[in-house]
Amino acid sequence: MTRRCLAILLQCLHVIALTSAASDGSKWTYTGLEGKYDWPKKHPYCGGVSQSPIDIRNELLQYDPTLRPVEVRGYSNCTEPLTLINNGHSVKMSLPSTMYISSLPHRYSAAQLHLHWGSTDHLGGSEHTINGKQYPAEMHVVHFNSDKYSNLSTAVDKADGLAVLGVFIDVGAFNPVFDHILSHLGSVRYRDQVVQIPAFNIFNLLPERLDEFYRYDGSLTTPPCYPSVLWTVFRNPVRISQEQLLSLQTVLYSTYVNEPISLKMNQNYRHPQETNERHVVVSFRDGVILAITLAAVLGAVLIVALIVFMLIKKRSKMNNQENNKGVIYKPAASKEEDASKV
Repeated sequence: MTRRCLAILLQCLHVIALTSAASDGSKWTYTGLEGKYDWPKKHPYCGGVSQSPIDIRNELLQYDPTLRPVEVRGYSNCTEPLTLINNGHSVKMSLPSTMYISSLPHRYSAAQLHLHWGSTDHLGGSEHTINGKQYPAEMHVVHFNSDKYSNLSTAVDKADGLAVLGVFIDVGAFNPVFDHILSHLGSVRYRDQVVQIPAFNIFNLLPERLDEFYRYDGSLTTPPCYPSVLWTVFRNPVRISQEQLLSLQTVLYSTYVNEPISLKMNQNYRHPQETNERHVVVSFRDGVILAITLAAVLGAVLIVALIVFMLIKKRSKMNNQENNKGVIYKPAASKEEDASKV
């Protein structure tokens, strides 16, 4: 057996051991025995009807003129150091509750933000998709209903407990704001490693247009998958450089520092779930109007094609009838008559 095959075998055995240890249901992974397709076995909500993420398709969209632009408070005023942690599933940064969303019926205070991404072999890494398009990464800024609940842990399983801002991340120019997070990944390379990072302007992590977004009722995208999230997914992505994305894809590990085999943390996203007759309300018109227009045009084309087909078929039948009027049919000669002519 070659050294490479032996290494692969050891890694597979390690994954099995790691996922098998999650017998109490408190641990989970994106792959292996406790992978995302097996989550419902120990986390029933993960098999529910209001799950996230979803593929946001044109036919699901409904324009809502009453939707206000997303308004946040305290995002620009962070002064205390922020805690960055590798939790084995993602890199997570704590946020002060002085940050909150003010444009919803309740006050939703910030708790944390985290990221989802793909790998060097698979560029797509966002959880939500737009008409099947997957972005390289996605950021979630998690808030809890602080008007009704004292903290995130209390609110997490309540129907009106959470509000999450989803931000698509695409590849572009170097992003100095995201580098406040990405430049510290080396300090949290392994699971449960923690580092304090200097405060910075969190508001600048968001896209410029806070008035264009998709909104729907959904769930946590990781176990226990409680259907407790009001999702606001911004239409326009933010951008980071290819080098910054590469650091996200390659620097972190989902395993502890003292484990014999280190497993890369990548492709930490859940695939889109069934919408189950849910609709997505949107704050902008153009995409919805385009979808309606395309549907109307397609319907009109089909109707016209059907009418033309019926007219052609009717005319062909009439022509056949006209042609048959001049035809004189004679009975076939008998065999005896044919023989007498020989």
